Amino acid sequence: MNDTAGTGSDGNSAYGHKPFKRSRSHFADRITADGRDGWPVEAGRYRLVVSRACPWASRALVSRRLLGLESALSLGVTDPLQDDRSWRFTLDAGGRDPVLGIRYLSEAYDARERDYPGGVSVPAIVDVPSGMLVTNDYQQITLDLATEWTALHRPGAPDLYPEPLRAEIDEVMEGIYQDVNNGVYRAGFADGQSTYEAAYEAVFRRLEQMSQRLADHRYLVGDTITEADIRFFTTLVRFDAVYHGHFKCNRRKLAEDPVLWAYARDLYQTPGFGDTVDFHHIKQHYYRVHTGINPTGIVPVGPDLSGWLTPHHREQLGGRPFGDGTPPGPVPDGEAVPAPHRP
Repeated sequence: MNDTAGTGSDGNSAYGHKPFKRSRSHFADRITADGRDGWPVEAGRYRLVVSRACPWASRALVSRRLLGLESALSLGVTDPLQDDRSWRFTLDAGGRDPVLGIRYLSEAYDARERDYPGGVSVPAIVDVPSGMLVTNDYQQITLDLATEWTALHRPGAPDLYPEPLRAEIDEVMEGIYQDVNNGVYRAGFADGQSTYEAAYEAVFRRLEQMSQRLADHRYLVGDTITEADIRFFTTLVRFDAVYHGHFKCNRRKLAEDPVLWAYARDLYQTPGFGDTVDFHHIKQHYYRVHTGINPTGIVPVGPDLSGWLTPHHREQLGGRPFGDGTPPGPVPDGEAVPAPHRP
């Protein structure tokens, strides 16, 4: 996550008490087919570090699965809880990432730039040989996975950013980013009533527009899954579990919008989406880390998650989820997450 309120205990206690502003990615080098930034695409060279709690990191998880990059780009998963040094590898044996050998993601940041003053954010891609952070540019990482890593895509990988549709995809994604992806944070971390209400109104205005758009179209742009759907999904899947209550985006639940609820379930049940989602990590992080807006650290028991697996009937709208391609294969060993269940 990329928030200028900070990382670690002090920054998290500041949420709700100072203006919220999402920071720009400081490390914006790109990993490309021609290596023009000094980082060529190379199987096994890089490690993607994520938190399953974070919607920005979840984009990269979905893209990596859909494109079949698991064997080419290894995965490190942080603890959903942070301490004063931010994202840590306490889920791994010995509290160290088994490939990078570090306890904290901040060590890869320090290897790249000592005394970097900004926050430690995910997703991050680390160069394994040097241990240095390459990029934390959450907006660009998934676009590059789709367009620069094509030589390493699995056979049948979908085109998530088709060139003829890029202008429309970019336009749709920009509105979703401003009002939904980032809008829920602006509402949740607002430091005043008017700031909160403006963000709240923007969230639901955009959700209504997207609901109308999706009423007779299975996907946001074209008739296949694109980057736009991935970016919308990672906020929608967290909406009822976190944003509705914790971030006070409570005009209605996702489950109370028939179109968006069916759309989100359709994607969740598509291989590559729901099999990357860990609701336990999501709830633990938001409710226990954001002490500025939930000082008790109490994690709600609900909502009932079993509805995510109910029929959605969106296939009646047509569409081809993977275009001319095929679904991704089984989740690799060690990367599976629990399916929704009744608490």
